[in-house]
Amino acid sequence: MLFAKKCRRAYKSLRLGRFGKDERGVTVVEFGLLALPFFAIIGAILETGLVLLASQVFDSAVHDASRVVRTGEAQNKGYNMPEFRAKICEHTFGLFDCNKIKIRVRTIKSFSNASTSSPVDKDGKWIISASFKPGQRNEVVLVEAYYKWPTILNIMGFQFGNLDGNSAMLMSASRVFMNEPF
Repeated sequence: MLFAKKCRRAYKSLRLGRFGKDERGVTVVEFGLLALPFFAIIGAILETGLVLLASQVFDSAVHDASRVVRTGEAQNKGYNMPEFRAKICEHTFGLFDCNKIKIRVRTIKSFSNASTSSPVDKDGKWIISASFKPGQRNEVVLVEAYYKWPTILNIMGFQFGNLDGNSAMLMSASRVFMNEPF
């Protein structure tokens, strides 16, 4: 009887030992545990890079387009909103739907009066009234442009969106300058 108990114990330890040493399937289990966080981090890195690139392109496009107002080209050629929007879109490399860019160009009394307000309400709806009033020589001008950038990633709480149920992010660019004496 004692011999049988020893044999059973040895047999059980041998089975558990074999099971513990068996490494088939470990890769699948590890991949299953780590795949979602890994791909979420890769996606977050890619989306962060894309958002930063797009915001820099948008800011640069507004800066370049503002030059036509500052130098008097827009005033002398009779530009209105569509022409100014086209000037912005020339420099966006196709990253933006130009018809969805909200633009406001207006004169202000002085640089100290330059202020902007949110172009959207608390629900993310546009409240900005688009206008194009480039002013005359030596007037201070405020150029504002806004765009709702669609966000893609919403995994594990990572989201860039702050509008429309976290599916879009508000991008903005503005310039304040005094028109040249054209």
